[in-house]
Amino acid sequence: MKTLIIAEKPDMGRNIAAAIEPKAKNYRSYLEGEQYIITWAIGHLIGLAEPEAYDNKYKKWNINDLPIIPEQFKLVPNARTLDQLKVIGELAKRSDLLVNSCDAGREGQHIFSLIQRHLELSQPVKRLWISDLTPETIRKGFQELKDGSEYENLTKAARARSEADWLIGMNGSRAFTTKHNVLLSVGRVQTPVLALIYDRQKTIEAFSSLKFFEVEGHFSQNELNYKGMWQGERLTDGAKAEALAAKVKGKPARIESYEVKETKEYPNKLYDLTLLQREANGKYAFSAKKTLDIAQALYEKHKVISYPRTNSNYVTEQNIPEMHKTLSALQGTQYDEWVKGANRNLVHKGNKFICNPSKVEDHHAILPTNRKANGLSADEAKLYDLIVRRFLSQFYPAAEYKVHTVITEVENEKFKTTVKELLSLGWKVIYGDQKKDKSKPAKGKGKEDEEDEEVEVNEPFSISTTDEVVCSDAIVKEKDTQPPKHYTEGTLLKAMESAGKQIEDEELRDAMKDSGLGTPATRAATIERLKNVGYVEMQGKKIAITQKGRTAIELIRGAGVELLTSPEMTGQWERRLNEIARGTAADGQFMENVKRFASMIVDKVRVQSRAAKTSFEGETPSLNAGAKGRSGGAAPRKAADRKAADKPAAARKRSEPAAATAEDSGPKIIGSCPRPGCGGMIFMGRKGYGCSHYKEGCKFVIWKENHGRTLTDAQVKALIEKGKTGKLKLAAEDGSPLEGKLVLTNMDTGQLAVE
Repeated sequence: MKTLIIAEKPDMGRNIAAAIEPKAKNYRSYLEGEQYIITWAIGHLIGLAEPEAYDNKYKKWNINDLPIIPEQFKLVPNARTLDQLKVIGELAKRSDLLVNSCDAGREGQHIFSLIQRHLELSQPVKRLWISDLTPETIRKGFQELKDGSEYENLTKAARARSEADWLIGMNGSRAFTTKHNVLLSVGRVQTPVLALIYDRQKTIEAFSSLKFFEVEGHFSQNELNYKGMWQGERLTDGAKAEALAAKVKGKPARIESYEVKETKEYPNKLYDLTLLQREANGKYAFSAKKTLDIAQALYEKHKVISYPRTNSNYVTEQNIPEMHKTLSALQGTQYDEWVKGANRNLVHKGNKFICNPSKVEDHHAILPTNRKANGLSADEAKLYDLIVRRFLSQFYPAAEYKVHTVITEVENEKFKTTVKELLSLGWKVIYGDQKKDKSKPAKGKGKEDEEDEEVEVNEPFSISTTDEVVCSDAIVKEKDTQPPKHYTEGTLLKAMESAGKQIEDEELRDAMKDSGLGTPATRAATIERLKNVGYVEMQGKKIAITQKGRTAIELIRGAGVELLTSPEMTGQWERRLNEIARGTAADGQFMENVKRFASMIVDKVRVQSRAAKTSFEGETPSLNAGAKGRSGGAAPRKAADRKAADKPAAARKRSEPAAATAEDSGPKIIGSCPRPGCGGMIFMGRKGYGCSHYKEGCKFVIWKENHGRTLTDAQVKALIEKGKTGKLKLAAEDGSPLEGKLVLTNMDTGQLAVE
C-alpha cells in the first residue's frame, strides 16, 4: 500500500511530486512513484447541497416554506469535476495513509475535509503545513508532517463558516427576494460590507461644506525665509482674516519659541495579504481579486513568494535564516545595489518589529523566496517588486529627521512653522527612484494640516531666537471643509479588516484582525460578489453604490434585522470562528445562534410591506460630479443593463447561491452635535471638531489640543455620545502631569473639564 497525497490544485501536486518523487510516472490526473501517489482537487470538488436536495418543494422559492434549516447538511459533488473526485476515490483504495497537502489555511482544510467526508475515507491522515513551494521547503515539510487530528478544530471552524453562510445566505436571499419580487442577495459578510459603502455614501450626501479662511505668514530672518500658519480659532469671516493679514504684514516679529526634536521613521511592516491588496490598489489600481490572483501565481506557478493568504505582518525565529538566504539570492538581480547596501545585522530574532512569533498563527508575512524570478508578466513583476522592496527595507536603518517647531509672534498674533529636516534616508533609499509618497500625517491630523503645517527639507534648517525677524507678507487662503472620501477597493479592504472602525493605531488594528469582515482569503471575493449582483459599480477607482444596493440596505434595516448589516456583529462572528479554530469556543453553540438568527430574519421579512418595483431602478449618480477639470469616471450603469440580475429568483434556473465564498483622509463625521435642538453633525476640522450648523449659529467645538494631549476621533466620539472619556494622562494648566477623565461640561460650547 502507498501513501496518497491530496493537493489543492494540479500545480501544487506537481511541485510536491518534483520535490519528493522526481521519478513519479504521470497519469494525467495523478502522479505515481515508488512510495507516494500524488493527486489533487481542482478547488472545491464538493459543496453543500441546494435546498431542493432536502425537499422537492424548495425548487420553487416561497416565503411560506422558510426557514430552511437542515438537521444534517448534505454534500454534493461539483458536476464539472466529478471525474477527478472519482480518481481520488479509486486511488484511496490503494492507500493506507492520506496526506492533506491542500493550502495551509481554513479553506484548504475545508476542501480536504469535504472530500474525506463525502468519500467516507477512513485512513489515518497526516497534514503538510508549509508556507512556500520551493523544493527545500516541501522536503522539510514532509520530514515534519503533523498528525491530522491536530487540525480538528480548524476543520470545525471551516465547516461552521460554510454552513453559517449557507443558512444566512439561503434564507435571507429567499425571504427578501420572494417578498419584494426582485433578486436580492443577502450574506453574512457581503451585507455588512455593503452597509459600510451605503453609510459612507449617506454621510457624503448629508455633508454640508463650510467655508473657512487661513492666514499664512511669510517671515524673513537674515538669509532665511520661512512660512507659518496663524494659530487661533477657525476663521469663518473673510473680512476678519483679511484684517488680521493686514495687521501683521510688514511688521517686526520675534521668535517666541523654537524646539528641535530628532525623530526616526522605521521601515513599514512586512505585507500581509490585505495590506498588499490595499497598496497595489493605491499604486497600480489593481482590484483586490487581481492582486490575490497575481500573488497566487507568484506563489504557486513561479514559487518566488511565500503563501500569500496570510493575515500576519511578522515572521517567526525559523524564518530569519531563510530571510538571509533570500537576501543572498537577490545578488546579481535588479536589486543588487540595495542588497550590497543591506545591513544583515538588523534582521535578527530579537527585532520585534520583524520577528514576533506571538503575532504569527497559520502563516508568517509574505516574503520573497530564494528562487530567481524569471518569466514574470508585467503585472506579476509589479507585485513582486512591491514585495521585494518591502522585504529589503527591513535590512536598512530608520530614516532620521530633525523636526523644527517654531512659534513666531507678530503684533500679539502667533504663527506656527514645522520643518522636517532630513538627516539620513535610511530604508527610504529603496524607494528613492519612485514618486515621493507623502509621509503619514501626525496622529489626529488630516492631510490638510500636514500640507499646510509641515514642510520637508533636505538642506540644514536653523533659526536664531535672538536675531530680528520680519513678517514680509501675509496671505489669506480660502478653504472648504471636505466630506469623507468615497471608498476605493483599497480603503474598503482597510475598513473590512477593522470591521468598519476608524482605527489609526496600528496595534489596535492588529488586535481587530480577528474580528474583521471575512478573512484575507475571502475579502476579494466579497467585493466581486457585490459587483456581480448589481449592488455596486466601479467609477474609476471609486466604489459607487447602485440604487438596488441602497434599497437592499434600507429594506434589510427596515425589516428590523439591522444586525445583518452590522460590521461589528459580523466581526464578532468572525472572532468566534477564530476561537473555534483555536479550540476556545464550541462550534455547536455558534451554529445554534446562527440558526436562531436565520429564523428571525424570515419572521421579520414575512410581515414587511412589499417595496415598489421602481425603488430598485435608476441610474447610479457619478461620484465625480462637480470635480473641476476631471472626467466623470466610468459611465453610470442604467437600470435596464441590470434587468437580468433583477429577475426574481423563482424565474431563474438555479437558486441564488448563499453568501460570498467567502485610508481615508480628509475630515470625518464623528457623530451628532450634542447641543440640544441643533441637529448638526460634528466633523473633524484642521484644529478641532466643530458643528456643521456653524453658519446657523452653533458654537459647539472641541479643540484637538486639549489639556496637554491631542484628542483622537474615538475620544471625541465618547465625549459627544457619553459626555466623558476613559481615564487619560493629561496636563494641568501649569504643565504638571495628572490623570483623569475629560468631561463635557457645556453642551452649547463644547467646553471640557477634568474629572
